[in-house]
Amino acid sequence: MTYQEKKSIVSLISSILIFAAYCLYRYPQYPEGVMDSKEIFHYWGSFVLVLTLVSIAAHIVISIIFNIFFRMTTGEKEPSFADELDKLIDLKAFRNSFLVFILGFLLAMGSLNFDQPSKVMFIILIVSGFLSDVTGSLTRLFHYKKGV
Repeated sequence: MTYQEKKSIVSLISSILIFAAYCLYRYPQYPEGVMDSKEIFHYWGSFVLVLTLVSIAAHIVISIIFNIFFRMTTGEKEPSFADELDKLIDLKAFRNSFLVFILGFLLAMGSLNFDQPSKVMFIILIVSGFLSDVTGSLTRLFHYKKGV
């Protein structure tokens, strides 16, 4: 298994674990009984902002730990350059990830059009962001295993 495949698997697993752990942590803090108030928007705004920051920080730490572990176990360094294949795979992963997020964004805006509570819009946006991250990792893993 190549470095890129291992990195894609670690990214996929870490994305799922970070998202699940954060959602389980924040779910009990949801303000119940209040519909479309300032408190609800504050909750969802902080949810998205803190999830973004926690996710970025966790991915950086996990990437550093992965590189250290990879170097210790294999004796190889992380590849210092990306060839055309790596760039093409990254572009395809970005395209698929972007498509999933845009579809989720349109679905979230559509939920407002059908008079759903704002909670539904935020949940769809957050889930589509998570699914876009997973889609990007799965696309990278697929193309590194099967080719372009």
